[in-house]
Amino acid sequence: MKIAVTYENGNVFQHFGHTQEFKVYDVEDNKVVSSEVFGSNGSGHGALAGLLSDKNIDVLICGGIGGGAMSALTDNGIEVCAGAEGNTDDVVNMYLNGELISSGVNCDHHGEDHVCGDHEGGCGSSEDEEGCQGSCGGCSGCHPEPIMEGKNVGKTCRTHYRGTFNDGTQFDSSYDRGEPLEFICGVGMMIYGFDAAVANMDAGEKKTVHLSPAEAYGEVDPDAIFTTAIADLPGSDSLTVGQRVYLQDMYGRPIPVTVTDKDDTNITLDANHEMAGKELNFEIELVEIL
Repeated sequence: MKIAVTYENGNVFQHFGHTQEFKVYDVEDNKVVSSEVFGSNGSGHGALAGLLSDKNIDVLICGGIGGGAMSALTDNGIEVCAGAEGNTDDVVNMYLNGELISSGVNCDHHGEDHVCGDHEGGCGSSEDEEGCQGSCGGCSGCHPEPIMEGKNVGKTCRTHYRGTFNDGTQFDSSYDRGEPLEFICGVGMMIYGFDAAVANMDAGEKKTVHLSPAEAYGEVDPDAIFTTAIADLPGSDSLTVGQRVYLQDMYGRPIPVTVTDKDDTNITLDANHEMAGKELNFEIELVEIL
């Protein structure tokens, strides 16, 4: 069996359609016997499905992914396990141990309230089958109705951006990925403050904005932190503090949570977005309005 993982600097790259590399693992008797990294050769979206099929990949593990890409992969007979994050070697071992649960089609991006799917969002990218990467992106078609006013609202915009915390630490950058982020402005594909900043920009304009938590991922909600008995949550006995996993709500939708505490009998989970409560800074360049 061959398992491919979207790859960047040892970790799961979160935008399937923008991945530059895959790490491929050869598995025999449920154990990894070899691995190698290969480039995507600039392929994107549906073309990546053909590339992986040509490499005889059986399973793809990725972060964010949308319906178009998911369909293309399954049509090529490739099993998809989406919503993964962290070290690629670790997630492959989790998959082989039956501990990795797919979020399915998601929209994990800095796009909306983050999470249309896993991504918690995390936060993400655009395109009609993209998920996200912990960055600022969107998922085409999730929110078609305008939620603000501005000359660019409802238009497809391509932006470069760099996101930093108040101490100057960078948490995301489209410049580093070498490709602008494409999204429909003002319809909820992005966090509100980012969307509002782009709504009245001119092509070629650059600006820097500071976003309060309310304009980004919101304040930390204490009600989203809960403790439950390990015995009542199958599979939780193997989880560790700091681990990011997915639960399902009553409709089967994935809900990303972080393990914040655990003892012999109970486990505490935090369903807040990882960037909830944080002030964010963005350097934004509106590259093009389509």
